Amino acid sequence: MMMLTSEEIISLIESDKWMMEILETVKLLDQPDWWVCAGFVRSKIWDVLHQFEQRTPMPDIDVIYFDPSNIDEQEEKRLEEKLQEMLPTIPWSVKNEARMHLRNSFSPYRSSVDAISKFPETATALGVKLDECNNLLLSAPHGIDDLANLEVRPTPYFAASDERMSKYINRVRKKNWTTIWSNVSVYYSEG
Repeated sequence: MMMLTSEEIISLIESDKWMMEILETVKLLDQPDWWVCAGFVRSKIWDVLHQFEQRTPMPDIDVIYFDPSNIDEQEEKRLEEKLQEMLPTIPWSVKNEARMHLRNSFSPYRSSVDAISKFPETATALGVKLDECNNLLLSAPHGIDDLANLEVRPTPYFAASDERMSKYINRVRKKNWTTIWSNVSVYYSEG
């Protein structure tokens, strides 16, 4: 199996016109601390590692940002509609991480990257965005080893609580990623 570096992941995304169009479109919203995250990155890498010729369809494209000055959920819906107008074929999901701790009953997040670090799985705790100079940035608070090794494990935040671990277990069973990506291994503890 090929071992990927962060630079290679960035290069794979940069060479994907569809992904870059999504990133360029989200950048136009000009939201603070924005990222396109989770399955957007994970699915691309797992597709490449499985040598799929067709992109695996995604139920949504997760866009996050961090704006404590406006935590009205309607603002997220407004941003989704704006993205829908710009790229109507994309199943957009926009969330302000400055309010998501309320929905998840967690302590407040400090930033979007802090929120990403508290996603359920390390292989999905990822985000990408374009900086002011259109350089692609990758955020991987738990590194990329699990992603690159096709391993699904709970993030330390989820592993630290029986209640969150129960949510992790239910989530990965429901997602059933191994039916799509046969080389993926799912672990039910951090180690």
